[in-house]
Amino acid sequence: MSIRNLGQKINIGDNIYIVLIIILVASASFGLGRLSKIEDEKQPIRLIENSATTINSEKSQAVGESSPIGGKYVVSKNGTKYHLPWCSGALRIKEENKVWFDSKEAAETAGYEPAANCKGI
Repeated sequence: MSIRNLGQKINIGDNIYIVLIIILVASASFGLGRLSKIEDEKQPIRLIENSATTINSEKSQAVGESSPIGGKYVVSKNGTKYHLPWCSGALRIKEENKVWFDSKEAAETAGYEPAANCKGI
């Protein structure tokens, strides 16, 4: 018994083409659906400069209102690093332990170093 005879006996000759076409159409549909989803997820990049400036000025005002600033740089009495007033390290210093400096040079002259986690120093 040969493969040809077996195929004729089972009668899969006509059905194999239909099954292959269904699989091909399903694969193509799935692939096109995935491609269209990827296209929908891409958002254009927008640069809005005025909003960033407004947000930064609002943050500065909020910091100024929440704690009275005695200078541009703040240090802890017990610490060795100086911070900008809005840095996370400066926000964790208790009010009674804060020492204020007007410039970097003044803080460095007093023996303090810039804080590594405070960007902008």
